[in-house]
Amino acid sequence: MTTTTGTDWGAWQESWDRQQEWYMPDREERFRVMLDMVEALVGPEPRVLDLACGTGTITARLLDRFPGATSTGVDLDPALLTIARGTFEGDDRVSFVTADLKDPQWPSLLPYDSYDAVLTATALHWLHSEPLAALYGRIADLVRDGGVFMNADHMIDETTPRINAADRAQRHARMDQAKASGVVDWAEWWQLAAQDPVLAAPTARRFEIYGEHAEGDTPSADWHARVLREKGFGEARTVWRSPSDALVLAVR
Repeated sequence: MTTTTGTDWGAWQESWDRQQEWYMPDREERFRVMLDMVEALVGPEPRVLDLACGTGTITARLLDRFPGATSTGVDLDPALLTIARGTFEGDDRVSFVTADLKDPQWPSLLPYDSYDAVLTATALHWLHSEPLAALYGRIADLVRDGGVFMNADHMIDETTPRINAADRAQRHARMDQAKASGVVDWAEWWQLAAQDPVLAAPTARRFEIYGEHAEGDTPSADWHARVLREKGFGEARTVWRSPSDALVLAVR
């Protein structure tokens, strides 16, 4: 609870997590594997860029597991950044930058020239393939030699349409059951944010920037790994996956 606004940032973080888990029940598992790979490849005190950080979900789990880590969160969403900044207010391990990842100059706004790890989850699917490939090139320039980039996102394998259809049907049946028990979905969460005295104005700005919901491409994990290698990473492959999502790891 902050004394400056009276807004319970922990409660907003909790509600964001529950809303996201409605879509991705294995969300925490991908974060665990992501941090396992951070520790394995760059150690327990990494300098991390939390890319398209939202409310700071990755940063929160990073610092809980690695208290000696530092994190720079980057996002354009004013509402989610308000929650992130409120959550980590006074923590000198954390800083936030407002930037548009489609702007080629966004890296110039960062406090550091290089990072041990650049991490992102369920965020870059709003980019189409061409700007995403360009973004991967800029990320490669930010990761130090031996450092890592990881992206956990929707990555559909279009070669298995029957498997995909069966998985989607099962997931949506479970989501319908959860919804019937009162789970808040994406649209309802934003309606609640718009009613909060502190978040109302940044939420309105958020919808001016993004509209209702931006949709980009969801290329396969193999596409991500190939493009990351083309853009300067020495190795790249899937290190975790579900029927619909994957975590791709690239090493500089």
